[in-house]
Amino acid sequence: MLNIPLMSNNIVKEDIQCLIDFLSKSDRFTNGPVVRQFEQKWSEWLGVRHSLFVNSGSSANFMTMAGIAELYGRGEIIIPAITWSSDISSVIMAGHIPVFADVNLHNFAMSEEELLSKITEQTKAVFISHILGLNALTDKIIQTCKERNILLVEDVCESHGTKFKNEKAGSIGQISNFSFYYAHHMSTIEGGMICTNDEDFYQQMRMYRSHGMLRESSDEGYKQKIYREYPDLNPEFIFMVPGFNMRSTELNAVIGLNQLKRLDDNIRKRRENFELFCSLLDKKTYVTEFDLDGQSNYAFIVLLRENNTKIFERIIHMLTTEQVEFRRGTAGGGNQLRQPYIRKRFPEERPQNYVNAEKIHFFGLYIGNYPDLEKEKIVKLCELLNAI
Repeated sequence: MLNIPLMSNNIVKEDIQCLIDFLSKSDRFTNGPVVRQFEQKWSEWLGVRHSLFVNSGSSANFMTMAGIAELYGRGEIIIPAITWSSDISSVIMAGHIPVFADVNLHNFAMSEEELLSKITEQTKAVFISHILGLNALTDKIIQTCKERNILLVEDVCESHGTKFKNEKAGSIGQISNFSFYYAHHMSTIEGGMICTNDEDFYQQMRMYRSHGMLRESSDEGYKQKIYREYPDLNPEFIFMVPGFNMRSTELNAVIGLNQLKRLDDNIRKRRENFELFCSLLDKKTYVTEFDLDGQSNYAFIVLLRENNTKIFERIIHMLTTEQVEFRRGTAGGGNQLRQPYIRKRFPEERPQNYVNAEKIHFFGLYIGNYPDLEKEKIVKLCELLNAI
């Protein structure tokens, strides 16, 4: 029996010991100096000016879309049919209009042609998802967004370390979001990060993270200006935007700082595992021609080349019997346009029109990949899949 979980050993004893040491000597556990240190180290690793640590990747999405509405107004946001639900939910909750695009089968990201065809005068942002460690960017997407003054937002929640032309995903768009959930490339147990080079957007996010309070801004000139405009308000309690408490803690940041030390090595191991998996998988039965350039694999992708329900059911049975954990439909469970929250709000949308998203939904799944996954198990897994 193979016994491959989605994730194994992502919080190690060294992380726990760092946390114990911190608890024994510190008297501050909420958002404070260690959070700031983690943000700085993450910015240096990614190559951006500003990073803001929050309590989840979903909160990062929510705050980003709310911040765009506040600074640039509401409009259309182009978003893939294959993504995590909170990407689309954040667009809806911020009052934007989601415009859906089908995806490619070589990277599960929005098709360049499909994306570009959806741009209108109302387009505020393109919200791409780097799915399962595969790069979603193209020169044409980047250039078109620049030429048409459209914000490029990157969801890098499950793709830490993915690169496009030797630049890290998350450092290329105006804004990017990361998740540090337990199963991701690195973990703070729960947590997320918003990254940007835009000073104004960063200041907005600082306020959104903590109830919308002005005092959270680090721009003293801006704060003095607001104090003069609102002399009737207590300077400690001026709420500039409709924010919530989306702060994380010093404890999560302690784990993040320690995890960051081994992130690059773990990314290398994940890449090697996925390349081995793709090289061994039967190319006649499965799609294997994924764009491996710059990949930082999150999970092994199993996608049937020919749509065949009986074969897919046999795959499910084999994986279940072998205690190999998997998720059907890959990222987010497949085609988001089939989900109740979309169907209720956008009944005119037909999931069947998104052909590649439909294929992934019904004939795709992913299997856990993690740094200490034994190569022998990868070989045996491929042998079993090829025998289906």
